[in-house]
Amino acid sequence: MRPILIGTVLLSIAAAYYMYLPLPNTISEPWKLMFSDALIRGMMKLSFLAHDLGLTSPFGLAKYYSAWADAKSIESSPSVRATEASFGGVEALVFESTAAGQEQSLKRGVVYFHGGGWTLGSTKMEPYFLQCMTMAEELNSVVISVEYRLAPDARFPDQYNDVFQASKHILTAEVLGRYSIDPKRVAVSGDSAGGNLAAAVAQQVALDSSIPIKFKVQALVYPALQALDFNTPSYQQNANMPILDRPMVARFWLEYLNGEQKLVPALLANNRTALDQGQEIAAAKAKTVWTKLLPVAFQKSYKPMFPLQGDSKLLEKLPGLLDVRAAPLLAETKVLKAVPPTYIMTCEHDVLRDDGLMYATRLEEAGVDVTVDHYEDGFHGCLSFAFGPFRFSVGRRSLGNYIHWLKENL
Repeated sequence: MRPILIGTVLLSIAAAYYMYLPLPNTISEPWKLMFSDALIRGMMKLSFLAHDLGLTSPFGLAKYYSAWADAKSIESSPSVRATEASFGGVEALVFESTAAGQEQSLKRGVVYFHGGGWTLGSTKMEPYFLQCMTMAEELNSVVISVEYRLAPDARFPDQYNDVFQASKHILTAEVLGRYSIDPKRVAVSGDSAGGNLAAAVAQQVALDSSIPIKFKVQALVYPALQALDFNTPSYQQNANMPILDRPMVARFWLEYLNGEQKLVPALLANNRTALDQGQEIAAAKAKTVWTKLLPVAFQKSYKPMFPLQGDSKLLEKLPGLLDVRAAPLLAETKVLKAVPPTYIMTCEHDVLRDDGLMYATRLEEAGVDVTVDHYEDGFHGCLSFAFGPFRFSVGRRSLGNYIHWLKENL
């Protein structure tokens, strides 16, 4: 009995040591977050180890484990009908409000793209499934959650092409009429990598004259919008913060842009934006100057970090770095002028915080009406923690405010 007791104590200490992270006291429910992060971190480390051993792609095991979070079946509720559909050859889940007395009236429409680093996630993943059910019910709307292809089976621009083609097909009188969606009240939205895709699609739809029906608003939830600077204040401040740390973002970008994982150190060192790079990089970098684009309160005492010399061939290896379809923050001002009114959610304890804040400034300078919804106690992915046993107060609060903004503006 004594050896078992000692072993149990030692295992408990080891587990506590692994779980513990020094977190700021302003973050929401830190111990619950540590536990959630430990599970995710362990899964990712196993996945990267399997890749290093030549067994899977970098996120292969993580993708397998995340599939356990998928809803077991596509079940409707008394107030929302959930069905599978295809738009422009791209699969999707459709969530239709069936509120009494509202079946024949025109409804709001939301085209939604889930997060997951262009590599993980699914429309059937329980947090996204429940989120879309909730949105359809509370907005009395039709929410179309698009099942775009994922890396490594698809690479940029495949994910973008999927969501753009689906959106183009949805924004037709035929499809909107089929689902009783008001053509003047359609939004595009997404979180994290899905927020990246939503921003890119909103830009393209606004410019495409072959699409007569436009999005009324866009709603971006902690979006990833650029891969030129991994040393903005939020990247420096939150480098090791749950649920998404700085190296993990670089890994996701490399998967999306079909780069080798050995380039992670080069991305983290900002080698593509070194001072000796050419005019093309200089022009793009001018759109990510956080000392001009971030409110002073978010800059704090951080300093820009750019090496004197960089990898001259990095752009050849990763041409998507400067493509606005991958990095919407790099769009020209004339493009930004065309996008619809915008909602951007940001979280203080998120490496991607400054991407959203810089985009908000650029849109405002272009004359776009922007609402920034910032959470001082928020962390990356908090909206997905609005349900289930790991529900966070900031998750419920952020979901409620996000839906409220759509209700008021869509």
